[in-house]
Amino acid sequence: MKLIKHALATLAVCLALSPSAHAEALPSNAIEAINVAQQGNEVSLRIDMKEAMSAPPPGFSVANPAKIALDFQSTANALGKNSQVFNQGDLRSMNVVQVGDRTRVVLNLVKSLNFKTRLEGKSLYVTLSPVERVSDTAATRSTRFAEESLVGSKHSVNDVMFRRGKDGEGRVIVDLSDSGTGIDIRQQGPNLVVDFMKTTVTDRLRRKLDVTDFATPVTTVETRSNGDNVRMIISPKGLWEHNAYQSDNQFIVEVKRIVEDPNKLVQGAKVGYQGPRVSINYQNGDVRALLRLMAEELGLNAVISETVTGTTTLVLKDVPADQVIDIIFQQKGLDMRKKGNIIMIAPRDEIATREKLEFESKQQISELEPLKLEQFQLNYQKAADIARLLAGVATGGGAPAGPAQRILSKRGSAVADPQSNIVFINDIPSKLEEIRSFINAIDVGARQVLIEARVVEASDSFNRSIGAKLNFLNQKQSMLGGSGWNVTGGRITPGTTTPTVTNPTQTTPQTVGVNLPSYTSTGGTLALSLFNSSLTKFLNLEIAALESDGIGKIISSPRVITANNVKAKIEDGTEVPYVTTQTTGTSITQTVSFKPAKLSLEATPQITPEGTVRMALVVKKEEPDWTKAVLGNPPIKSSIVETNVVVENGGTVVIGGVFITKTEDTVEKVPLLGDIPFLGWLFKYKNDTGNRRELLVFITPRVISDKVRFD
Repeated sequence: MKLIKHALATLAVCLALSPSAHAEALPSNAIEAINVAQQGNEVSLRIDMKEAMSAPPPGFSVANPAKIALDFQSTANALGKNSQVFNQGDLRSMNVVQVGDRTRVVLNLVKSLNFKTRLEGKSLYVTLSPVERVSDTAATRSTRFAEESLVGSKHSVNDVMFRRGKDGEGRVIVDLSDSGTGIDIRQQGPNLVVDFMKTTVTDRLRRKLDVTDFATPVTTVETRSNGDNVRMIISPKGLWEHNAYQSDNQFIVEVKRIVEDPNKLVQGAKVGYQGPRVSINYQNGDVRALLRLMAEELGLNAVISETVTGTTTLVLKDVPADQVIDIIFQQKGLDMRKKGNIIMIAPRDEIATREKLEFESKQQISELEPLKLEQFQLNYQKAADIARLLAGVATGGGAPAGPAQRILSKRGSAVADPQSNIVFINDIPSKLEEIRSFINAIDVGARQVLIEARVVEASDSFNRSIGAKLNFLNQKQSMLGGSGWNVTGGRITPGTTTPTVTNPTQTTPQTVGVNLPSYTSTGGTLALSLFNSSLTKFLNLEIAALESDGIGKIISSPRVITANNVKAKIEDGTEVPYVTTQTTGTSITQTVSFKPAKLSLEATPQITPEGTVRMALVVKKEEPDWTKAVLGNPPIKSSIVETNVVVENGGTVVIGGVFITKTEDTVEKVPLLGDIPFLGWLFKYKNDTGNRRELLVFITPRVISDKVRFD
């Protein structure tokens, strides 16, 4: 049954490629008998002809499926049958098909064989001999990454991840327990099957991943147990090719989309020829007939121009079929144009002339074709912006940067109605189809991004004050004559050499003696008072010790939501007034102005095809510093971070940090007395201060899903 189907398929192709075969002259020769005999590892065929042939018939072989074809020109099939089963060595059967005056003999083989032909009288002898090397096609059916002898008793799959490559390819990344895991990868139907030999997988990894949202050729990746092995089924869509490689314990499968090239016979991104391998022994044969044979092997429908003429001689072994066609093109100055699975073959000059006439005809049609008015209702874009884009005018209102890229035809026009958000386009029908596809591509809802910034200011301060204060209290008037000191309100201060006494009536005890720096503080104090029995004089010794530590954090968290590729800005804070004075002659004018002191976040997000978020960020934190005010006008202390980062969706990154450390040591003492060991602390004051300040900015972007879920 298979032989009959194969014969019918071959007959249908020949009929399609030779529509005028029945109109040709009757064949002058005929195949009368075919005999087969096995001699060792070779198989010999004797084909008896009605008349002696002047030259052996042209033939070619195909590796997959293995077969050899011989074409007899001006020959009829006089066997009385179209097929015959031999089962001699590696020769299984034979098909004989006659179309018009041409007969093809197809030898179906178990595996690829070499063939030789020779003529003896009216007989053609064909000798089939084994091929020494293994067919490349058969070797690439299944790729193994580790020999079974190297594979251990048990291995495991630790993780399965999916990523989108920079060129849009789907990357399945498998983390293995060791590099000795046996891997068998092959294409099975529309899927790619990967078997990990003697390997186990955990329950959490036995699942089916839907990766359609990554916009790669891969739609699903299913991992499951298969006996003692683990089987992974990768389901791509469209036209694709794969590449697999292993690096240590990581196995990677890349599935890449094939962009169809209309000028290539066999599609694919790999360099070189990719067609099925054939062997040809073609002696002074017709070029048109050879091109027809190669088109059959590539599964293409060929339209060969009548201007393709001439003969050629080819003796090739195990050469890709598309390379054979390329060789013929170079020899005869031919070229082709491909549309779908139909190729048109003609001389280069003829194709160039035909294409030029087609372009000129299309241009004339566009100039004479009647215009058609069509309206487009926009959902997300503004009608005025679309009208300017179609006309090649920048949407910003000015002239476009560079030459205008007009989408409308020369006679086309676009009018926008802002109220209804409808754009009316008057153009030729062919342009309207292009404009419809353009509007459908850009009139989509922009994805939203939530950007959260956390500005953290951490401060760590340290203060230690140690000192002493000695006071001498006296309820009576005091005067130290000739000492060069004045007593004012009971306080001894340097003065003239003539002492004067103020405040003659004294009702409260006054302090005289040493007055060291103030110890006003929120810390604790220790006081010791010594006094006599009459309570008229006493010595007040007060020792103050202070040690305070403080740690403070100021956290600001601005958030903003914006559309993809749209700039957003948020501010929070106040404006600090400051006064400027201007003198003009005798008049003085004061003006109140304001300086901003705000926390602001300015972001422009861009969602990449990989799912990450690229952001152009400007973060400002400003506040007035009243401790350093000049004439009541404080300076503005600001921290600014401006950068461009790429962050994963939902990830957090630190985009900036400022670390400031300030240390100050102050000692005040009475000369000489303050230098006495141990006792000198009664006559000096020491203050150690330290301040550390750190500013960090954290950014977290989150892409808001367009899908609305109802629980």
